Amino acid sequence: MIVDSGHRHEFDLGAVRDVQEGKGRCDLLPLDVVAELYNDDIFSDINNFIRSGDTAHLYEVLKKIAPKFGSYSTMLLEVSIHFEEGAKKYNERNWEKGINAKNYINSGVRHLLKWIRGDEDENHERAFVFNIMCCIWTCKNKPELNDFRKETEND
Repeated sequence: MIVDSGHRHEFDLGAVRDVQEGKGRCDLLPLDVVAELYNDDIFSDINNFIRSGDTAHLYEVLKKIAPKFGSYSTMLLEVSIHFEEGAKKYNERNWEKGINAKNYINSGVRHLLKWIRGDEDENHERAFVFNIMCCIWTCKNKPELNDFRKETEND
C-alpha cells in the first residue's frame, strides 16, 4: 500500500503526487557525508548524480540495490506492484506526464532512509526503486526536468 496524506501537488505538466511538505528535504542532505556515515556506495552514487546530472550513477544504484531483493527479476516484480498501486492512486502513467528529478531524488532518499531504519508503514524498498527508475526515465525522456543536468556547449 502507498501511504496517502490526502493532499496532492500537481506539477506543471499535469502529473500528480502526494505533497512533500513536512516530510523533509532529503535531496538537500550532503549525501557524500551520509555515504561515509553509513559506509554505503548507494548514497555516493546518488550524490554523484546530483553533482553531475548523469543517470549512469543511478543505474549503479539499481545494480547495487538489486541483490537486496535477491535478483533483478524480483526487484522489478516488486516495483511493478508499486506501479500498480500508483496507477490506482493517481491514474496509469501519471508519472510520465512530468515530475522533476529533484522530486524523485527527495522522495527516493527519504524512502531509502526509512527502509534502512526499518519503517514498515509502507514498502519503502519498492518506493525507493520506483523513484530511482522514474528519475532515470524522466532524465532520458524529458531532460528539461533534470534539475541536476549540467549545461554543455551544445545546449
